[in-house]
Amino acid sequence: MPHIPRVPHVPDQHHLQWGAQALRQQLLPVLPGLGVEVLASVESTNTTLLARARQLVPGAGGRRTDDAAPCLLVAEQQTRGRGRQGKVWQSSVGASLTFSLSLPLAPADWSGLSLAVGLALAEALDATQPGQATRLGIKWPNDLLLRDAAAPTGIGRKIGGILIETVQVGAQRIAVVGIGLNLQPLPPEPDAPALSWGHACLQEWLPGITAPQALAHVALPLAQALKAFEQAGFAPLQAAFAARDVLAGRAVNTTLPALPQGVADGVDHTGTLWLRVDGPQGMQRLPVASGEV
Repeated sequence: MPHIPRVPHVPDQHHLQWGAQALRQQLLPVLPGLGVEVLASVESTNTTLLARARQLVPGAGGRRTDDAAPCLLVAEQQTRGRGRQGKVWQSSVGASLTFSLSLPLAPADWSGLSLAVGLALAEALDATQPGQATRLGIKWPNDLLLRDAAAPTGIGRKIGGILIETVQVGAQRIAVVGIGLNLQPLPPEPDAPALSWGHACLQEWLPGITAPQALAHVALPLAQALKAFEQAGFAPLQAAFAARDVLAGRAVNTTLPALPQGVADGVDHTGTLWLRVDGPQGMQRLPVASGEV
């Protein structure tokens, strides 16, 4: 099991000012029927929204499928947050922002959705001018990194992650997009093992930013990005992603037995990662559509 850093326990502070109603009004033109909820503590926002979606399945004693309105669910504390491939994401009040957005989604191709979400978050939190160096990068397929050559990997330190899950409800598919962002530095923890991707937080360049403020930064761009992806897929984002691709040109290992290593060579119009691999027939360029690198 990966190391879970201790986070300072804060007594029940469900008085953070989230401005949920104002946020809902801002998002309604993009996500009609949206509900916004803030919970003091929950095991996992993704798990909660997936369970709700499954209650809509016809014949399961649940609600009607036309009740599947979008929902933005925020947790001030997650006790059993989840990442991809069983990874653990634990949070406490004020130290991080954890939320999930569920909505019916029907793109022609789901490939590249996590990259589109990562790009929306990065551009919302790290707006740059053309030609300007980016501070936030994206590690395929679902991590946000603060660029840092002194980091353990020499690439950057992890500031956030994305977990996208879906469930079929009648004729439509509900997507649940989970986001976790570090806000504060880790408290001192003697003898704690080093985190493989280090730790970064928003307050390193946005001093004092709170969880509600961070949500206000990213919620609308995220909603807009999801609806744009539904219409056009990942292809229009390929060039913008390339500017934040932290793996391009680097030697990487993968979790795929048939393709254990290579040199990252960017992503294509579907968001598939390509590797340059030196094989028996010379240099080849091979796709990595799933797994981790």
